[in-house]
Amino acid sequence: MTDHRLRRIVIVGGGTAGWMTAAALGRFLKDGRTQVTLVESEEIGTIGVGESTIPQINIFNRMLGLDENEFVRRTKATFKLAIDFVDWKQIGHRYYHPFGPYGLDMEGVSFHAYWLRLNAMGEAADLTEYSLQALASAQGKFMRANGQRNSPLGTLSHAYHIDAGLYALFLREYAEQRGVARQEGRIVEVHQRVEDGFIEAVTLQSGQRVEGDLFIDCSGFRGLLIEQTLKTGFEDWSHWLLNDRAVAVPCALAGSRQPVTRATARPTGWQWRIPLQHRLGNGYAYSSAHVSDDEATADLLANLDGVPLRDPFTLRFTAGRRKKSWNKNVVAIGLSAGFMEPLESQSIHLIQVGIARLLAMFPDRRFQTPDIDRYNRVMQFEYETIRDFLILHFHVTRRNDTPYWDYLREMPIPDYLADKMAVFQSYGRVFRENEELFTDTSWFAVMVGQGLEPRGHDPMADVMSDDELRARMANIHAVIAKSAQAMPDHMRFIAENCAAA
Repeated sequence: MTDHRLRRIVIVGGGTAGWMTAAALGRFLKDGRTQVTLVESEEIGTIGVGESTIPQINIFNRMLGLDENEFVRRTKATFKLAIDFVDWKQIGHRYYHPFGPYGLDMEGVSFHAYWLRLNAMGEAADLTEYSLQALASAQGKFMRANGQRNSPLGTLSHAYHIDAGLYALFLREYAEQRGVARQEGRIVEVHQRVEDGFIEAVTLQSGQRVEGDLFIDCSGFRGLLIEQTLKTGFEDWSHWLLNDRAVAVPCALAGSRQPVTRATARPTGWQWRIPLQHRLGNGYAYSSAHVSDDEATADLLANLDGVPLRDPFTLRFTAGRRKKSWNKNVVAIGLSAGFMEPLESQSIHLIQVGIARLLAMFPDRRFQTPDIDRYNRVMQFEYETIRDFLILHFHVTRRNDTPYWDYLREMPIPDYLADKMAVFQSYGRVFRENEELFTDTSWFAVMVGQGLEPRGHDPMADVMSDDELRARMANIHAVIAKSAQAMPDHMRFIAENCAAA
């Protein structure tokens, strides 16, 4: 019987994408038959703007068996319960996108429908007050889920703000302990098989040749293997996602360190603020067609809470994705597969999901076409549904203060997003399709927060009398307020459990 198992896997590029991939392969390829080698050069910098995560990173860390307190200490992380959106609907408006449900579904009907009904009666509190994560974020509170039944404290989900460079170093240590070999060197040549164009080796500047059966491209925007070599093609989404530049700078700690990422809309883009234990991460994603690099940098520096810790650096990008994430024997993961600005903190998640899908469709040396095609289909769906969720933030707005926002508000949008919006505008209903990343709660939070108004609520919510509705909603409101009050201060929790040295 022929043994088709992979013998050599080569990861091209380090950083977050490379070392997350290496750690996962080191965790599962334990039989000693497959050698994993990561090639990176210290001469080539990595992109480190993706410091904000979503709760799915806990699945990845648990898969590796990482201790959460050690992870938080090693990455100088803080916790995250929500995203705070400022000035998106209109200047002076704020809303939260929380990492957990609103209220409680009742009688088989979504809580969203009951809130819309009570809101139409003029008696609903702000949506934030029906979400424990949103309310705790606003109050600067945090704790882990305590498993308590019949309490919102029992199922709290959370994410992190991390130093992405430290996370990569942490995972490098993890991977090397499990047999992954790191090869220092700049790649100067890529070799393809004559008969089918598959990659067979890369040559380093030193002259060393590194051969492989499967190559994973984590080389960043340039896509050394997936694009420069295999000419896979790129799908450009910049007509929907205008921002093509980002300027980033860390600054000294100052101001609030609530468990929340703040995203503030600006006249020609948006600014992020990410609190870590040792510094604040800041950046401004903007459209170069509407503002110059110098003006954007000046705007960012004028809106920092603390003193800059280094010179700002500017990143150029085009929103979009490779036409195939997997081509021949090359799988692109991270920036080499595609990029969308870090709104909604999806950058590290797309690395994670690329790895998870690869493990689910793991090949042997025959590289069966149906499996590769399925990988590409599910990754396409992942990217496109995230894309449409991001477009929602820019398109549904009442801002009319600049040409930038005028274009975004009036532009044609993808059919998938248009259908989501149309269904919501009928009765305020949102559905999660085919395991897409963002849940109905996420879509509801942003649609309501951005000012999209339904013409009514789900008629199934009308089976409850007005008095019973008021009583139940008041009880939910009180329980969430009491639960938030019981939570400790965010930074005190870190100090007592997982403070970095």
